[in-house]
Amino acid sequence: MTQETAAVATDVVRPGKSLVVAIDGPSGSGKSSVSKEVARRLRLAYLDTGAMYRALTWYCLHAGTDLADGQAVEDAAEVLDLDISTSAGEEYVRVGGVDITDAIREPSISAAVSAVATNLGARTELIRRQRALIDKHHRRMVVEGRDITTVVAPNAEVRMLLTASEEARLRRRGLQLGGTQNAEQLAAQVTARDAKDSTVVNFTRAADGVVTLDSSDLDFEQTVDAALGIVRRVVEHAPFTRD
Repeated sequence: MTQETAAVATDVVRPGKSLVVAIDGPSGSGKSSVSKEVARRLRLAYLDTGAMYRALTWYCLHAGTDLADGQAVEDAAEVLDLDISTSAGEEYVRVGGVDITDAIREPSISAAVSAVATNLGARTELIRRQRALIDKHHRRMVVEGRDITTVVAPNAEVRMLLTASEEARLRRRGLQLGGTQNAEQLAAQVTARDAKDSTVVNFTRAADGVVTLDSSDLDFEQTVDAALGIVRRVVEHAPFTRD
């Protein structure tokens, strides 16, 4: 982020009142980076729910838990000692006091996380924790993931689906990973994972009341501006118009 971008700040929206901005979307759509910047500009807390599933995956693999054993994964979710950042200005994920912020982004975790994310018992426990974190921050938070608009926070003041074409998502994920992954690995991280996760939650099509933001032809700053515009229009009950 440039100093110029960092200097931009948006006035607080709905001061003293709840403002949950729920953002869903497929892999590589820019959910994390855009959500984090939206939270920073709106001075809201921020939660990356995907990092919670990755943390549980790391914990299971580290403990030697068989990811095919549904009950064992559910039990692991119940006892997971997780500490995750809820600030747009700070990023950390710790399990049992161990910093795994970088470890959960490794390809081995990306390849295994769907087995955990599709475990209904584990999802129930992590959703409970996610809702508790939203409440802890007085319901002033940007929450991003795959089932936020429909399951975790269906009553959020703003619900948004951030999407992009498959070509754009593969390109962005490749840049994010610094060219360390080949085309096959990128496809596994983006399209293959989406296909697996979509068996338990629909994050490719906006539910009723959810605003779609297609960032295929937008750069980062344009996407952030568009997301902030959606927040303001929804909060102010202003109509949406096509350019």
